Amino acid sequence: MIEFKLTGEHIALFQLLKATHICGTGGEAKIRIAENLVTVNGEIETRLRKKIRVGEVVAYNGEQITVL
Repeated sequence: MIEFKLTGEHIALFQLLKATHICGTGGEAKIRIAENLVTVNGEIETRLRKKIRVGEVVAYNGEQITVL
């Protein structure tokens, strides 16, 4: 499990995947989201710019990110 400390009010989903090195680039993150491979709080999320806030849990490819 990865813990990500949020410095602002929110972060876009694709940016979070890139910032935590789950995806190598923002482009790769966008592709994985479009392929319905990413979940937010246990539900598939297809919005690239979904605002992720403190307390949410993002999962992709066996990795889980908890936003603090």
